[in-house]
Amino acid sequence: MTDPVIEMKGITKTFPGVKALSDVSFDVRAGEVEALVGENGAGKSTLIKILSGVYHADAGEVRLSGTPVHFVHPVESLRAGIAVIYQEFSLLPERTVAQNLFLGREPRGRFGLIDEAKMRRETRKVLDLFATGGRIDPDRTVGTLDVATQQMVEIAKAVSYDARVIVMDEPTAALNEAECEELFATVDRLRERGVAVIYITHRMREITRLADRVTVLKDGEVAARFDTVPAPDAIVHAMVGRDIEDFYAPPATEAEIGAPVLTVSGGSNAVLHDIDLTVRAGEIVGLAGIQGAGRVALALALFGQEPFERGEVTLAGKRVAFRSPREAIEAGVGLLPGDRKSEGLVLMQSVRDNAMLTPRAFAPLWSSHKRTRQADLDGIDDLLDRMEIRAASYDQDIRALSGGNQQKAIVARWLSMRPKLLIFIEPTRGIDVNAKAGIYHLMRELARGGAGILMISSDLPEVIGAADRILVMQEGRIAAEFAHGPSEQEIMHAATGETGGGERAA
Repeated sequence: MTDPVIEMKGITKTFPGVKALSDVSFDVRAGEVEALVGENGAGKSTLIKILSGVYHADAGEVRLSGTPVHFVHPVESLRAGIAVIYQEFSLLPERTVAQNLFLGREPRGRFGLIDEAKMRRETRKVLDLFATGGRIDPDRTVGTLDVATQQMVEIAKAVSYDARVIVMDEPTAALNEAECEELFATVDRLRERGVAVIYITHRMREITRLADRVTVLKDGEVAARFDTVPAPDAIVHAMVGRDIEDFYAPPATEAEIGAPVLTVSGGSNAVLHDIDLTVRAGEIVGLAGIQGAGRVALALALFGQEPFERGEVTLAGKRVAFRSPREAIEAGVGLLPGDRKSEGLVLMQSVRDNAMLTPRAFAPLWSSHKRTRQADLDGIDDLLDRMEIRAASYDQDIRALSGGNQQKAIVARWLSMRPKLLIFIEPTRGIDVNAKAGIYHLMRELARGGAGILMISSDLPEVIGAADRILVMQEGRIAAEFAHGPSEQEIMHAATGETGGGERAA
């Protein structure tokens, strides 16, 4: 067994009033993928920021290939061969791929001018190290690339520094199934090149697919260390103290499912073709499919943002034809966007203000003009209390909350409308295991309260575990329908056009 490239011993870090890390020891070897997991707030980000020189430990030691190091700035750790790829990319969207890879260290030619040709050649060499890198044009402007390709550029940038250690923080948060497989192949290639990879994720499937070892943090301490990857249940137990089976609320029974809340017949527009769909009160309907299959387009059509051009839609038995989100909201449709930070929240405003953002949100609850401002605040605070949001105060900026608590604040916003239909797009993207369980149980509670729920997710285990019924989309059409609990293989067969046992939706 080789010696560790990175050793972190007895790391302790305290912020005012909070002990973020307590005597944490951690290491990773060359050619190894070490999964670093834990709930939000467990200390993962703090540990990585100490490794990269963003923070300085109060106690403990960091060793790089056996030599003690003390980075006072992230640039120092990068020059030493430690690259961190965060969820929010550090790329400059208006510059090319080559310019991003060599930003601040551009090769120079005659008279000290930037040697553009050499920079492109060197970029090409780095990109060709990866299976899918050949399709990336070094002269392409980064802002025109899709998320998966930008992720590849970030990794290529790290490799261009000759990084010995690459940290990936939730790298698949915005990727679909096919893009995830491309990323996994890239990680395999890095392992073959002898690069040590620290892989931070909340997804059990990725851990079992990629990791050689697993370190679990909980409340700033090492809760478990596995030298071989165990069954997911053991990892979950170490993280939150309960089984995977407890994540998902029990599926609805026939007695709990009521009349149709939503029906779509022959719904079509430029992307969607002859959509026939029913969502009943008390029911969670999952919508699966590969990227570009039309899942989000369907959500936007139902929400009036990209309306149907043909077909018939009914909501609670009444025919509707939404031409704007405002019309959908006023009729009782709520939508939780896939990117809550850019599409669902105003990060510089308080938790309370974010929960009160929806236009005319309080009309159904408080139709009397005699209501006071304080009564309005009390009403929204009651909803936030129901969501069990963990915040120092509802006056706190929502950007300081975890992803799960931010998601709950958006749900509280829609609850004020007493919605008939709630559409969740990627409901647990980027949130930890325990917070996921809270979202799943909240969805079930909303359904049992009489709402119909349409859940769009790229995480197949999530769709299978949380939904009462699953529809699979392919090329803008509903290709198959499954009752609760199909296999991932059956869903993927239907999503890719192969036979898989699902019944064709009527």
